[in-house]
Amino acid sequence: MADISTDILIIGTGPAGSSTAALLSSSGVANMVVNRYRWLANTPRAHITNQRTMEVLRDLGPEVEAEAYMHAAPQELMGENVFCESLAGEEIGRMKSWGTHPLSKAEHLMSSPTQMNDLPQTFMEPLLFKTACMRGTQARMSTEYLHHVQDAEGVTTTCLDRLTGKEVTIRSKFLVGADGGNSLVAAQEDLPFEGKMGVGGSMNILFRADLSKYVAHRPSVLYWVMQPGADVGGIGMGLVRMVRPWNEWLIVWGYDIAQPAPQVDAAMATEVARQLVGDPNLEIELISANTWTVNNMYATHLQKDRVFIMGDAAHRHPPSNGLGSNTSIQDAFNLAWKLAAVIKGQATPKLLDSYSVERAPIARQIVTRANQSIGEFGPIFGALGMTGGTDVEKIKASMDARCDATPEAERQRAAIREAIAFKKYEFDAHGVEMNQRYASGAVVTDGQVEPAFQLDAELHYQPTTWPGARLPHVWVFDHQGSRKTSTLDLCGHGRFTLLTGIGGEAWVAAAEALGKEMGMSITAHLIGPRRKITDHTGDWARASEISDSGCLLIRPDHHVAWRAADMTANPAADLRRALRAILGH
Repeated sequence: MADISTDILIIGTGPAGSSTAALLSSSGVANMVVNRYRWLANTPRAHITNQRTMEVLRDLGPEVEAEAYMHAAPQELMGENVFCESLAGEEIGRMKSWGTHPLSKAEHLMSSPTQMNDLPQTFMEPLLFKTACMRGTQARMSTEYLHHVQDAEGVTTTCLDRLTGKEVTIRSKFLVGADGGNSLVAAQEDLPFEGKMGVGGSMNILFRADLSKYVAHRPSVLYWVMQPGADVGGIGMGLVRMVRPWNEWLIVWGYDIAQPAPQVDAAMATEVARQLVGDPNLEIELISANTWTVNNMYATHLQKDRVFIMGDAAHRHPPSNGLGSNTSIQDAFNLAWKLAAVIKGQATPKLLDSYSVERAPIARQIVTRANQSIGEFGPIFGALGMTGGTDVEKIKASMDARCDATPEAERQRAAIREAIAFKKYEFDAHGVEMNQRYASGAVVTDGQVEPAFQLDAELHYQPTTWPGARLPHVWVFDHQGSRKTSTLDLCGHGRFTLLTGIGGEAWVAAAEALGKEMGMSITAHLIGPRRKITDHTGDWARASEISDSGCLLIRPDHHVAWRAADMTANPAADLRRALRAILGH
């Protein structure tokens, strides 16, 4: 007999595990999360927080979203990626990034009620973990996962209590492996992966120093340092990253993956910091240093029976594009409502099969994109003459040549500008962040064809209500027009939602009856003049892609589950058919 029982056991308290726990507890589902360490993240490794992730935090509650913004560096301080010879030295170029370009900013404002920000993992993780525990999650720290056995009724997991040295068994209905890039859960289930681990080597040097005189006039999260002769390793060049403006920093510095990982002490850290900052007298307060590998691997299937993996356990890649913790939290948003629906008896286990179908393509996409972004530094190196050898003086001469008044130098300057501008595919790839569309058994299209992307799908978010897509955000209003609400705020919070307009009253009645029949709450909103919610701007009418009498059925994770363009002959039967199919009945 197991020592402990719970509905869902989660291995790992990182962004994936803690957000899964918080979402499950918010839905009233018993869960336990374990962590082999005594506390949470001790380095700010993940930090870029995109709009879709902020929408998940917003779904957890306004207090969660507000606390994230309180701790985060705001979007305007994410600023312009700077390319330079050192922070104190000559600047080579810069590009507006992370939605700070006026055109990109407009797209961000139109796409979501949330704002992109820079929230280090040392702040994100405690926020999610605290939210989970406050809402009912049982947490065990210093508890190390050893192995598990699953059967037809559940999973028995054996862990080691690292404080007492005793083993403890935990019985759960489902097991979630959010245990990082060396996932033991994934290994034990022998889940299939493609790609390779350890394709490059890098080290992180976390330190405090007031660098405001070098950076405050050009705020940025990332300062890319190009120095001839530098050992750039897997990251492609030296990077100085802002952690807290402007006195806490993280240097990313490469090493040869074919050699043993270096031991980074205070002397070495100071030497590297002085080189990249360009101040030979700089004194730093070293906080920590560690090494890591650049990986290029993703799971092609994320589940086996009652066991699931997510986060870094499923997609292992470099930090390019800032996709790591974002994708991890979004994995949780996809899986948590499905687990809750099955635990509550609202759905059959068939619903859970859609998790891997929907999220495995995302894992492949973001691992591929992140590694591709590393390669896209190549044109910058080429334009500066930093490729093809180790002749430092020759490289310096090539970099200096861009300042000459010659046709060759003019072409070089143009090539540098073009190469830096092309990095928008890493630093302003709004479409990569927001264009996720699902095709699975948890979506009913009724044969409706997916609309093609009219713009570059990596750069630009393109909203649609095609089933499988995330519900478009627009602002709607109360009937007096005094208070605005995002369409996303009308949905989520662990419930299905139906949206319709004047003439769609039969859909509302059908949703209420079907909710009672299936033992679940279906929120219904009728949008129109003199109703509780109005569309004064007409933005919803344009974005909804249905008539006033049609309807949209929205999943708890904000994705459109089914839609009817107009009122049908039997709305109750049609809604029942769609919802039962989605829930696996």
